[in-house]
Amino acid sequence: MTTEQVLVASNRGPVSYTLAEDGSLTARRGGGGLVSGLSALGPEAGTWVCAALGDGDRAAASRYGGRPPAEDTGGQAVRMLDIPADTFDAAYNGVANSVLWFIHHLLYQTPLEPVFDTAFERQWAGFETYGAAFADALAADAEPGAAVLVQDYHLSLVPGLLRERRPDLRIGHFSHTPWAPPDLFRLLPDAIGRQVLLGILGADRAAFLTRRWADAFAACCADLLGATIGDGTVTYGGRTTLLGVHGLGADADFLRERAFRPDVDERLAALREQVGDRRTVVRVDRTELSKNIVRGLLAFRRLLTDRPEWRGKVTHVAFAYPSRQDLALYRAYTVEVSRVAEEINAEFGAGDWTPVVLHVKDDFARSLAAYRMADVALVNPIRDGMNLVAKEVPVVSERGVALVLSREAGAAADLGEDALLVNPYDIAGTADALHAALTMAPDERDARTKRLAEAATALPPSAWFLDQLTALRAL
Repeated sequence: MTTEQVLVASNRGPVSYTLAEDGSLTARRGGGGLVSGLSALGPEAGTWVCAALGDGDRAAASRYGGRPPAEDTGGQAVRMLDIPADTFDAAYNGVANSVLWFIHHLLYQTPLEPVFDTAFERQWAGFETYGAAFADALAADAEPGAAVLVQDYHLSLVPGLLRERRPDLRIGHFSHTPWAPPDLFRLLPDAIGRQVLLGILGADRAAFLTRRWADAFAACCADLLGATIGDGTVTYGGRTTLLGVHGLGADADFLRERAFRPDVDERLAALREQVGDRRTVVRVDRTELSKNIVRGLLAFRRLLTDRPEWRGKVTHVAFAYPSRQDLALYRAYTVEVSRVAEEINAEFGAGDWTPVVLHVKDDFARSLAAYRMADVALVNPIRDGMNLVAKEVPVVSERGVALVLSREAGAAADLGEDALLVNPYDIAGTADALHAALTMAPDERDARTKRLAEAATALPPSAWFLDQLTALRAL
């Protein structure tokens, strides 16, 4: 059995801190595939390198010398980088979330944006500094020949920077987002686009959620770099990077246990009292621009307009939890979601029927309750690397659920045969799919739900992580 050390790097780590007025710190441990996967490795697990994300994290990083105590991390060795606040803001908000995210999710209004001027150049310098901080920490903590798994678009420069510092390491990079096709990736300044691609090509293996995103990355490498594309490989500058695909699935055991706890039962009873004896169309999302919540609401309004027989008989339970509210565009989008929901209720509401039940306060137990009661799940992102909501709902559905799913979600690659696929921009088409879902025969809906749940849980989070590691170690 190998005892090779394994390190993970991601922007967000497995522990976060809250700072009280008296200076005391409260630790909160996170979950997910990286946490469970690393914990399963035992003595092979090395350091998890992450950034300090807020005041509490920065205070902890200072107090503990960047290495939180084991009692706070569940035994996981963590190195928390206290990157200067202005550098972190430039990297995280200025570049990662306002440029790279927008490129890969096709969110730009190109007549007006992007504008790559001196302000962007300063932000990009921060992004380079941020990436170098991660590369320095990994290089310092990695034993000879260690395996390093770098996660997501925030750290796209890190594999190349780490390769320069430690050519002995086996390095993998995983992209949790979609990857833009060449025509859209070329929105980036050529030098920046090349830098992003070369950063990821510093890895021995670059992995993606679907084959579509892996192929798009390869196409960008061919287009911008002149790289040679083979069968699952990209060769440039004398180095070959393997491409991999790992379709992250839902954690069935966790969901089925968590979804039937008393707090979820209480929220389910409250939702059912609020909705009454009506059919439900459920969505659960952050108010992230790519999630396409406004068009989902417009499609529900189109359903009520074109098919008046559904008035009073169906309720859209929409959970839209505020996200990235430090960015003005996201605050405006959150306001627009509420405005459209209120407009629909004003137009169609009657008696005890509220057409759209909108919740904007994050509540995981209530989300699980909505999963259980959903007759129809609406998941219509403009573009999504995977979308776990689409995979989670069928796992805990009580009465069978019809899934209306955007063809631009990575989950469509796994669930497309049993979902009702839609063009996320097509309001009428999405309304028609909602009608088809609401009128689906119970036997067909039950059969589809079972197949959806099976496909959705094929690669649960811990197995997803270990698959990445096994593939990297096999090189």
